[in-house]
Amino acid sequence: MPAVDIGDAEIHYEETGVGEPVMLVPGLGGGGNVWHRQVPELARDFRVITHDHRGCGQSTPSLIDYSVDQMAADAIRLLDRLQIERAHWVGHSTGGAMGQIVAQDYPDRLGALVLSATWPGQDPYFRRAFAARRAVLTALGTAEYARHSVLSLHSPWYITENEGLMAEQEAHIAGSGQPMEIMRSRIDAICAFDRRDRLADIKAPTLVIVAEDDMVTPRYLSDEIAEAVSGAEKVVLPTGGHFVIHILVDAYNEAVGDFLRRHRMRGSGQ
Repeated sequence: MPAVDIGDAEIHYEETGVGEPVMLVPGLGGGGNVWHRQVPELARDFRVITHDHRGCGQSTPSLIDYSVDQMAADAIRLLDRLQIERAHWVGHSTGGAMGQIVAQDYPDRLGALVLSATWPGQDPYFRRAFAARRAVLTALGTAEYARHSVLSLHSPWYITENEGLMAEQEAHIAGSGQPMEIMRSRIDAICAFDRRDRLADIKAPTLVIVAEDDMVTPRYLSDEIAEAVSGAEKVVLPTGGHFVIHILVDAYNEAVGDFLRRHRMRGSGQ
């Protein structure tokens, strides 16, 4: 996995395929490999780029005060280093919050925008849910945090039918080696994010996609985004939870791929 120096950190990334660039941007876990079920499909038509957020995976574990604005700025600097003027953006959860910032603050860098299982700003449910996860992390450590997180990331039926896989995911989260200070700071960052008052500033072609049974970023938060962004399309998948990208893979890939192909940046030079 190659890396680029963005000034005060190294960002590890991978790219596959040729064509217009598409950034697949992960959520709170921050690891680009979360997109392994999407990359092969989208790489048939696009240059697909994934990256590990700063503080995650193989990127620099900076001990800073994290913010979603900082995460978005890091991704823009990655595009700069890769000499990409404009890219499509598919952001899942925290990656979708980052995508809102890119659409609002860096609109000339954006082609089409996919906001996947994300939120426009926190509310009482969101604050309570992440306060509980943060408390578990602080009091009981990463192993218990992983067990707690898996319960909300997946649909109940999927957990029941894939108990072995859940154990593997818990072990992966607990064994990631990410410093607890960074994990807590990143949770604080997403709880501070709120761009509701600027949703109308998003002018890029936008797809909002979410699972009906998402318990991390419930459907009503996606509904709020879709209603506020002019011309936004919305796809609600019947199940799949917050990790719908791993559960309803074909339906998710079809919806996102079709949207991106319909909104190619013709004449952009990318």
